[in-house]
Amino acid sequence: MENRTEIGSIGEFGLIDRLAEPFKSHQGWTSVGIGDDAAVLNSGGKLTVTTTELLIEGVHFDLSYTPLLHLGYKIVSVALSDLAAMNAIPAQLVLGIGLSNRFSVEAVEELYRGVKNACEEYKIDLVGGDTTASPQGLIISVSAIGVVDAPQLVKRSGAKPNDVICVTGDFGGALLGLQSLEREKQVFLANPEMQPELDNKSYVVLRQLKPVARFDIIHEMRDLGVTPTSMIDSSDGLAAEIIHLCNASGTGARIFEKNIPIDDETYLSATEFNLSPLTAALNGGEDYELVFTVSQADYEKVEKISDVTAIGYMTDKQDERVIVMKSDQLVNLTAPGFGA
Repeated sequence: MENRTEIGSIGEFGLIDRLAEPFKSHQGWTSVGIGDDAAVLNSGGKLTVTTTELLIEGVHFDLSYTPLLHLGYKIVSVALSDLAAMNAIPAQLVLGIGLSNRFSVEAVEELYRGVKNACEEYKIDLVGGDTTASPQGLIISVSAIGVVDAPQLVKRSGAKPNDVICVTGDFGGALLGLQSLEREKQVFLANPEMQPELDNKSYVVLRQLKPVARFDIIHEMRDLGVTPTSMIDSSDGLAAEIIHLCNASGTGARIFEKNIPIDDETYLSATEFNLSPLTAALNGGEDYELVFTVSQADYEKVEKISDVTAIGYMTDKQDERVIVMKSDQLVNLTAPGFGA
């Protein structure tokens, strides 16, 4: 039987020491990390960018099908994706957790193993946080800190008419992963002896359980000397993010159905659930891809990046946010849904 250590047996500070011990610093400007009253960062004159995410069990994640190891990785990626959307490079992380008494030390360590895996992959430092009791379930607050030189900072508000709208990766997979996991949960609840049927859902399930912040594209664009004119990450769905960019920049947008990237497994899973693949891509959310605009001149460089797709362009008509269907029909983009 797996050993179980009650948190009360080692106390809050014992738990903090135990969780903090494996974490090593990757950033030279982390002056003071875990162990003092606050972290101290010396960024050497760069802009410091920070973001915070709050995730609550039963609202943002379901532990009946979300392994704690994957959850630890995901909470880091979710926070860091906001930094990627600002064209910043991630550096530090602060993590707060609220725990009910159903969690053992080993369970919390498994969560932190996922956090550590993400810290190693993104080369960032966990520099502090807090632990507290929760009346029920698991509550997680994660704050991420990054840096960027002032000329490279990208906001939502810089897009201009005729800028090319680009996206990384593909869309709709996370939603279909969630649908697949929820269906298997209901099957299990009805008959606990049934085995989950996820053999042909590996891609979409991973999109839901272990999203990746797209710093690979950020670094590729920097290598090409490209700074997007505006950018956002796709946490709320592609349509919503384009509308956010338009609202902030004072532009319209025209995108094309034929250009929206949808993975084959996402497409097949959507049809299995009697869901339009296009609806999943536009409104699914949690893909954590980047949605950004570049000038016409810079697009000549960006189109060399293999995992970037041009899906449309910004217009000077602020009330025009449309998708051109394959039939040439124009449909208004709306969030959370879309319709004429």
